[in-house]
Amino acid sequence: MGIGGFIARRALLTIPVFFGVTFLTFFISHVAVPNPVLAWAGEKASPQTLQAIAAEYHLKAPLYLQYYDYMSGLFEGNWGVSPVVHLPVLQLIETYFPATIELSIAALILSLVIGLPIGVLSALWSGRRLDYPIRVLYLTGIASPPFLVALGFQLVFAYYFRILPSQGQLSPSLAPPAHITGMYIVDSLLTHNWPDLVSSVRHIILPATALSIITFPIVSRITRSSMLDTLQKDYVRTAKSKGLPSSVVTFRHALRNALTSTITVIGFALELLLSGTIVIESIFSGRG
Repeated sequence: MGIGGFIARRALLTIPVFFGVTFLTFFISHVAVPNPVLAWAGEKASPQTLQAIAAEYHLKAPLYLQYYDYMSGLFEGNWGVSPVVHLPVLQLIETYFPATIELSIAALILSLVIGLPIGVLSALWSGRRLDYPIRVLYLTGIASPPFLVALGFQLVFAYYFRILPSQGQLSPSLAPPAHITGMYIVDSLLTHNWPDLVSSVRHIILPATALSIITFPIVSRITRSSMLDTLQKDYVRTAKSKGLPSSVVTFRHALRNALTSTITVIGFALELLLSGTIVIESIFSGRG
């Protein structure tokens, strides 16, 4: 099978997955909220209000018709209105999702910057004294709840030492950069707005570092395991026997091939970060 056939096959497989996910989401929402009209309007809503909401959203119709309306709205971009702020859901996503993407990408970059060197050093020093504190470091990261780390960062760096801001995306004294992508750092770079760039970078350091606690241990462990396996390969032994410097053997021959496994988990790591931003953004209120 060629690459075109492989891509076409994978694309076709997404169709049943998409409908399966939407059906499960629809089903779970009805199980979790037996009376969505009352949940929407509140306990003190009048019968007339309840009837109006049920009629507007077809909540008294049979479930298969409700599912049809749900799918129709999904494809048409009509994702409903938030009961909290009374704005269209799609508009809220367009407004706040860029900040989530920006935070996740920053945390992913930090995970790679921290995790790759730790994994390489742990592999090179495997079984030696320095290997154990390194392994304790990333195992501690795995065991540390990101929300607790975030609160600790706020307490130490924002309130005690006052080095970094603890909330928001930008200093209140600055106007947001011109909207291009919705990501303040990117928009500041594109518009050459250096004060906003400095402020937005300072505001993202604490939440991105706290969020990277989720994934940098994964990067470290995968890199360490892959490096240990690669260092035993024949071509690495041959490079050593030729008298090449250890730095050349490590970085040009071993690490380049070991990174294949690390690159594979980047997508999984980004998925974890996107799901973990909810708590972090809540703690650093004003982000997203």
